[in-house]
Amino acid sequence: FSPQHLDDDTVSGSNWITENNVQHSLSQTTKTTRKPYCGYTQQTLSKREQAEQESLLAAIQWPKPPDGKIAFAQSTDPTHSDFVIVKPSRFFKVGDQLEVLVRMKDFQGKPKQYGGDYLQARIHSPGLKAGAAGRIVDCHNGLYKVFFTLLWPGEVKVSVSLVHPSEAIQVLLRLREERPDRVYFKSSFKSGRYSETTECNVCLPGGLPVCNFTDLYTGEPWFCYKPRKLSCASRISHAKGGYLKGLLTQEESLFFQSDVNIKRPILSSGPDSVIVKPKAFTDSSSMGRAEDPTASPSGYYYEDQWRSRTHWIHNFNKSDDITECLQGKVIHLFGDSTIRQWFEYLTAFVPDLVEFNLGSPKNVGPFMSVDLKHNILLKFRCHGPPIRFSTVFSSELRYIANELNSIVGGRNTVIAITIWSHFSTFPVEVYIRRLRNIRRAVIQLLDRSPKTAIVIRTANVQELGPEVSLFNSDWYSFQLDSVMRKMFSGIAVHFVDAWEMSVAHYLPHNLHPNEIIVKNQIDAFLSYVCPLQT
Repeated sequence: FSPQHLDDDTVSGSNWITENNVQHSLSQTTKTTRKPYCGYTQQTLSKREQAEQESLLAAIQWPKPPDGKIAFAQSTDPTHSDFVIVKPSRFFKVGDQLEVLVRMKDFQGKPKQYGGDYLQARIHSPGLKAGAAGRIVDCHNGLYKVFFTLLWPGEVKVSVSLVHPSEAIQVLLRLREERPDRVYFKSSFKSGRYSETTECNVCLPGGLPVCNFTDLYTGEPWFCYKPRKLSCASRISHAKGGYLKGLLTQEESLFFQSDVNIKRPILSSGPDSVIVKPKAFTDSSSMGRAEDPTASPSGYYYEDQWRSRTHWIHNFNKSDDITECLQGKVIHLFGDSTIRQWFEYLTAFVPDLVEFNLGSPKNVGPFMSVDLKHNILLKFRCHGPPIRFSTVFSSELRYIANELNSIVGGRNTVIAITIWSHFSTFPVEVYIRRLRNIRRAVIQLLDRSPKTAIVIRTANVQELGPEVSLFNSDWYSFQLDSVMRKMFSGIAVHFVDAWEMSVAHYLPHNLHPNEIIVKNQIDAFLSYVCPLQT
C-alpha cells in the first residue's frame, strides 16, 4: 500500500513499511525502553532534559492488559458495563464531592479484571445550561471511580462514556510507536518551469537521498526525499500528503466501531442524578489564587457561561468591551486551526478590526487584522511542521520558538499559543522536544519583558470515528495535553482550559468547537489580558 494517491512523480519511500513490518514489538518491561525514534533524530539531551523526559513519559504510562491477544468478545462492552452513584440520596450541597463507581464488563457480560479503558465523564443540568468535567481514577481491576465537585444547586445528572476500550488503546500505542508515518507530508520543489514533489516527514526511512530541513536554531528535525533533478534549496511549499490505509488487522478493527465501542454512553444501573442544595452562606474564599493547570475541575458552565475556579472571568458580550481591552496592543496567535478560530471570531465580532489581505492561502495564513482607530494589531501564524495544512509556503514555515525570539514583548504585547493536534501521530518525544523549545523562548521573553501576557490554549476533545481515532484520537490529545500542562506549570503563563470547556459542554464534540464555546474561550483569554481592576 505505498501511497499511490500521491502524484505519480512523487518520490516516496513508504513501501519500506511492508518490508520492515516485522518491526520490534514493544518491550514488555514497564520501563520505557525502546529504540530511539529514527536514525537522524538522536537527541543529545542534557541530564536535566533526560530526567524530565523520563518523568513525563512515566507520568503518562498507560496500564496494559494482560499479555497475549484478547479476543473481541473479551474486550470492554459499554452496553454491558454500568455505573452507580455512591450514596445517591444523601444530602448534597454546593461544594461537595460526588463519587461514581463504573463497572466494566465484556461482550459476554463478564466483569473485566484489568483497567486501561479510556473514559470521559461530566455532570450537567440541561435546564441551567450547566456542566462540569469529572476526574477519573482507574482502579486497575475493571472498576473506575469518577469524582465530581458539585458547583451549582439543582438536579444534577451524571454522564459517563467509554471513549476507547483498553484493547483499542494498545493498538493506538502500537501505532504511535511503530507507524509515525501514518500521516505523511509532501513538498514541492521548483526551478523555472520545472517542478517536482517529494514525500516529507519528521523522519524518513533510509535508502534514498534526503534533503535535511532541520531548523538551525531549535534543532527541530524535518526531512524530504531529495528531488531527482532539483536542489534542496528549490523547495517552495509544504503540504499534507495523506493518511495511510490498512493500518489494522481484521481483529484490531473490531475495537474501533462507531456504534459499538467508540465514545459510547455507559448507563447507570440506578439513579443517574442527585439533588444539590445551595450553600448556607456565600463563601468567596474558595476562589483559589495561584493557577494550577492540573486542578480538577478548572471551571464549569452555568447558563452557557464558563466560570473558572482560579480566576474571575469577565464576559465580553459587546464588541466595544473587546476594543477597550485590546486598545494599543499587538496580539500574536500561534498554532493550529483551533486558535485560528480565535482570529476568525475576533475579526468577525469586532467591527473596527478589519482583516488586511496578505494574499495568504485560505485557512493556512498568515493572517492579520488591523484596527487603525484603536491601534490594535491581531496576527495569526501556524506552527512549524509537522502540520497537516493544505499548502504552506516554505518562507512561512516558521517555528513558534523562533517567532517568540523575534518579539520584543512588554505590556502591550499579547501572545496565545496552541500546539497539539498535529503531533498526535508521533512518539511523545517529538512533542516534548517541540514544547522544550517553545518553553525556552517563553522563559526568555518573560525574562526580558515580564509584563508580556502569554496564554496557552489547551487541546480539546473531538468527534471520533474508526478512521479519525487512529490519527487524532482524544486519547492521543489527552496524553499530549497532560505533557503540556506539566511542562508549563510553574511558569508565568495562563491557561485557557479548552479541554474541560469541550468536555463539560452539552454540544456534540467537534475538533473545531462551536462558536458559543469559542466565545467562552475568548472571554477567558481576554480576562487574563485585561483583568478587572478590583
